[in-house]
Amino acid sequence: MQTELNKVVTALQEFYARETFLLEKDLGERTLTHRLAVHLEKEFSGWEVDCDYDRLGDRTLRLPHGTIISTDDHLGKSVYPDIVVHQRAIPNNLLALEVRKFGNHQPLEHDQQKLRALTDPHLWFAYWIGVFVTLGKKQVATAEIYTSGVRDEALSNWFAGRLKEAGLAESRAAVRP
Repeated sequence: MQTELNKVVTALQEFYARETFLLEKDLGERTLTHRLAVHLEKEFSGWEVDCDYDRLGDRTLRLPHGTIISTDDHLGKSVYPDIVVHQRAIPNNLLALEVRKFGNHQPLEHDQQKLRALTDPHLWFAYWIGVFVTLGKKQVATAEIYTSGVRDEALSNWFAGRLKEAGLAESRAAVRP
């Protein structure tokens, strides 16, 4: 998993190096996620990188009933992961990313619940890794890693350390407690 997360770090480095205009002008999250996806695509050769993707093969992605996330939202507000790294035709799901801007004051629970569900190995569409990042104007403000349907504390700490080493976070405080 560290190999894949190192690729995310590299993509974030490129994103922050090349997308300063978007960050300085405070553009919307969808614009930022698209540009981050472009940089991720360069790192994940042999994989497709998509934004707001709601399929697994021919099946529509739906989360289990009873979650705080709507399962029937075709407006792109809930069940769709912001960015996915996968193989569409097989289907094979590697990585789901949820991205927030630092100024977004909506509760984090929605994105966290989505990543718990998207990485739950008991669901037919499980992603191997879930990444939650909050993008500040100059650095990643927060980061969390999800595996097997839960927040992975060890990988979250490791990822925060890698972000710090790469100059993308001020301290290990980039990981939410």
